[in-house]
Amino acid sequence: MGSADQASDGYSAVMFMEGSNVSRQMRASEFGAFLDGYVGLSDLADTDVRAVYVLLGSDLLVRSLVFFRIYFDEEGRADSSWNLPIEKLAKKGAKGPDMGGGPIRLVCRSQRPKSANGEDLWDPDMTPGSNHFQAIRRAVEANGLKFRKVEPAPEEDIPVLGDDSRSAEDSEASADRARLAQVIREQRLRIKTLQSVHRDALSDIQRENRHEMQALRNEMAELQQKFERQKLTNEQLKKRLAERNEQYLSMQEQIAGGDERQHREDATTDAEVVLLREQLERRQRELELRDEKIVALDQENHELRHQAPTEDSVMDHLQSHSVFLVAYHPGVGHITLPYDDIETYFRNPVAYAAERCGLNEPAYREWLEHYEKPVCYHQDEDGTRCEEPVMRVSQPADFRAGIDDRCEKHQPQGEN
Repeated sequence: MGSADQASDGYSAVMFMEGSNVSRQMRASEFGAFLDGYVGLSDLADTDVRAVYVLLGSDLLVRSLVFFRIYFDEEGRADSSWNLPIEKLAKKGAKGPDMGGGPIRLVCRSQRPKSANGEDLWDPDMTPGSNHFQAIRRAVEANGLKFRKVEPAPEEDIPVLGDDSRSAEDSEASADRARLAQVIREQRLRIKTLQSVHRDALSDIQRENRHEMQALRNEMAELQQKFERQKLTNEQLKKRLAERNEQYLSMQEQIAGGDERQHREDATTDAEVVLLREQLERRQRELELRDEKIVALDQENHELRHQAPTEDSVMDHLQSHSVFLVAYHPGVGHITLPYDDIETYFRNPVAYAAERCGLNEPAYREWLEHYEKPVCYHQDEDGTRCEEPVMRVSQPADFRAGIDDRCEKHQPQGEN
């Protein structure tokens, strides 16, 4: 990205969004300093930021917008591997809403050139009351970055020969067609962004469902552990009772003539036996109650896993209309998920993607770590990682752990 704030016909800036508002804005040169690593933002440490590259005309009207993502690490520094060409994308965007200077050029996840990766972009919200375009326009009009506005020179009225009435009608018809085309473009963009919001909402619901299922599994595992501990305790009680019974029988055999002391000991032993039997019966009842609870939880878990989707729910619509979900994973691309595969996929999306690549899960995760951060993973004796940038291997099947994730200095002996 270039460091100049002023393009050949205007200015450029970067705005950070928080919800539907502009939380921070800066000139393009200042953003370039963050990319170069000269400065960091501590309040954005370990944050995936939604930002917008704004291209303005000299009249301070928006000409182009690029909605992009950028990650700031634990020290608040911009991801050094981030290399999205936002200035070039701003010139390639398709027509978007009119923000005062005619239809802008727009690049976002739902409307992007083929060369742009959708994972690096995001979709604006066009809902009334939380419209990102309106928030950006308000920030531009406030001109907090103090750009100098250049008023356009007045155009001279040049008389036109011919039929004035016909020319006026043609001009009005042309303006109507342009307005209609602009409305259609904005509605199509809104439909695309709404579809993106729907996908995100569905993903949130599925993630919550996975969490609930995991909580049930954890509860069942805990109950099983309690059951095993109770079972062990009962076995110990049975053993103690058997020992007491043997002692009791032995003492009965030793009774010779009605010794009072012996009678007291016998009475004590009888009381202990009765007490132990009562404890054993109580433990057995508790064990039966836990068995019933485990059976009920097993039945509930089975019903949750096999119950039909709630009527008129998203999952019900997916099943009844034979709709397929599409998931994206690096190295695999877009995966079409039939309804019967949805549960398998969300139990372990990474394992599902790894299988589609023909790899096991650990091998795929090693490649994915390299793909997301292509640096040298060699560690010194003190555990410090080299992290020298290396060439990214884009296909999981081509990745060689310990070789492709090592820089030239730390390559294994005998490898080129």
